[in-house]
Amino acid sequence: MERFGVKSAPSRNRSKTALYVTPQDRVTEFGSELHEDGGKLFCTSCNVVLNHVRKSAINDHLKSKTHTKRKAEFEEQNVRKKQRTLTASLQCNSAGQTEKSSVIQDFVKMCLEANIPLEKADHPSVRAFLSRYVKNGSSIPKSEQLRKAYLPDGYDNENQLINTEDR
Repeated sequence: MERFGVKSAPSRNRSKTALYVTPQDRVTEFGSELHEDGGKLFCTSCNVVLNHVRKSAINDHLKSKTHTKRKAEFEEQNVRKKQRTLTASLQCNSAGQTEKSSVIQDFVKMCLEANIPLEKADHPSVRAFLSRYVKNGSSIPKSEQLRKAYLPDGYDNENQLINTEDR
């Protein structure tokens, strides 16, 4: 009997997922209904993460009652609120943050060049002057933090200047 062994039909283990589809491909396919951020696919009106690999999951979501309800609310508000990933939010540096750090670095440099101890920045009259007359002056930290965080930068910059002048 073994001579006439019956072989079973080859099994189909292929999954029904698209292998090389990115969230950006789905955004171009579905238009303004979806958006991509940080490698994840979001529904614009619902602010939920969708599985970008399965097209049927996206279609089911777009046909669901909750989506149609949220889409109607979204269109009433007429404000587009897109959810962002945490990493994208943390990477974003605003102009205010960069300006703040430059003000602090310039303040430390000025104190070093004028031989003013950084402890003088803690004096109440200096604090009042900085907050009143200097843009972002109230954001200058206490002397201890200036020493720990910003003094090495000023020190390194001064050493580079001295080394370039010696040559």
